[in-house]
Amino acid sequence: MDLVIQSADLPTAAVDAFRVACLARRVLRRLNSARLVGIQDDSDTRKAATALAAYWKCDAAFVAPDLRLAAFRLLALDMDSTLINIESLDEVAACAGKGKEVAAITKAAMRGEIADYKESLRKRVAMLAGADAALLQRVYEERLRLHAGAEELIGACKAAGLKTLLVTGGFTFFAERIKPRLGFDFTRANELDIADGRLTGRVAGPGGGEIIDAEGKAQALRDACTEIGCATTRSIVIGDGANDLKMLQLAGLPVAYRATPAVRNETTYELAYAPLSGVLEWFAPD
Repeated sequence: MDLVIQSADLPTAAVDAFRVACLARRVLRRLNSARLVGIQDDSDTRKAATALAAYWKCDAAFVAPDLRLAAFRLLALDMDSTLINIESLDEVAACAGKGKEVAAITKAAMRGEIADYKESLRKRVAMLAGADAALLQRVYEERLRLHAGAEELIGACKAAGLKTLLVTGGFTFFAERIKPRLGFDFTRANELDIADGRLTGRVAGPGGGEIIDAEGKAQALRDACTEIGCATTRSIVIGDGANDLKMLQLAGLPVAYRATPAVRNETTYELAYAPLSGVLEWFAPD
């Protein structure tokens, strides 16, 4: 087994500590990551790696030495707080003067404290009834940013032949602008109702159907995999909130990115410190 450690700024002292504690046969060092080759995958080694990762504030992942990106067929990303740096609905609400009320519900939903995601979304959107729809464009232009490493990750996956899916409980207004920007093959998002230039306070799923919740995200993953002709176990899925858990559980490589405890505790791989492109470090070097 190999152990990959990484962060935004990985010091040499951290690499040395892992090498000694985990009895690595050799170390392949890169700028902000290191691959410890040929370590034992046992409880003592995992405990040591977990403790050292917490101390040095870095990510540590046990990976098969022959894990290859080309073995996968699909990369699926959640949008809000995973691909992008914001919860888009919260930012629209903040611009409309409803920020605190909406954000409180969003945080509870992402922690898994609200069982009915659809109802929580309807409640939040209803608070914005009458708000100027131009706030959506304002949020997109002024507040929405891609998380570090997003373009590198997506570019590498596309170069390796993977298709890409952007799936979100958020909205088509943002997803359909990000799709051409990053070259996503598929998107699945909810739709805000707008009339006479203002939000009506109503929301629906794609084409006016069911709102996308945890099961909706999982179904989007299944649909994309069916279209390209592969099992969901040949997908890499990245998410951060409780409504990502069902699609993460279908993935061959599930990744918690800057995630809530509910997701971190149920996911094999985690990036708490490294950028999104840190996923690429887990694959065997050519």
